[in-house]
Amino acid sequence: MTAGARRRRLPLAYRFAALVLRPLLMRVTKRDWRGVENIPAEGGFVVSTNHISYADPLVFAHFMLDSGREAYFLGKDSLFAIPVVGWLLKKCGQIPVYRNSTAAADAYRAAVEGVRAGKALGIFPEGTITRDPDLWPMRGKTGAARVALETRCPLVPVAQWGAHEILSPYGHKPSLFPRKTMMMYAGPPVDLSDLYDRPTDAVVLREATDRLMDRITELLEVLREEKRPTERFDPRRHGVPEVGDPVKHHEIGRSRRHRRPDGSGA
Repeated sequence: MTAGARRRRLPLAYRFAALVLRPLLMRVTKRDWRGVENIPAEGGFVVSTNHISYADPLVFAHFMLDSGREAYFLGKDSLFAIPVVGWLLKKCGQIPVYRNSTAAADAYRAAVEGVRAGKALGIFPEGTITRDPDLWPMRGKTGAARVALETRCPLVPVAQWGAHEILSPYGHKPSLFPRKTMMMYAGPPVDLSDLYDRPTDAVVLREATDRLMDRITELLEVLREEKRPTERFDPRRHGVPEVGDPVKHHEIGRSRRHRRPDGSGA
């Protein structure tokens, strides 16, 4: 753990989790950390990365802790319902997000308060693992941009690559050996200053979000040494559900389409 993180007096549960998990991650992964100088040393900010695996939060948290700024994440509420895990997340100061419900506003208020209290707030702007077939960032949701615009804090883009080799998208069986390299690349904050004095409407939020996703994608091009697709994947346009395992949804839909009227299989 870095001196910067120690000075901030981590919650006891966060210190315990870091004490247990960081040495484990150091043993089972190799790391390629880039752009650490772009992580603000002081003050609150939003830091956002692409989402490719259930392992992302651990790798992202490791990168942030090594940078000297522990991250506090917005996470889907189902994680907080898991015995022990949910309790630990709450004690670590993480923030549950109740998607598609009126309680989502509570998460937004908590996020704004966290930034104003000087925290590094980690938000996966896609809201779920990307649906893009080649794992490029898909269309982002506007939460990260909304918090950054309201607080006028830095909005730091981060690209990551490698966590999907430990745990495939929506996979549940980790592959730890041989050791995989986790790559994280933080860029300079996205410039939103020209949007500060405009009404925070859907147009402004989409513009800010698209800038964030563009920067994350540009950084990912460097890590992957590949060019992005010409068009960003939009789940709604492709008829792909925005939550849950898209492969599972596809298999269920296919099964229903082939079921006979009497309820038996075709």
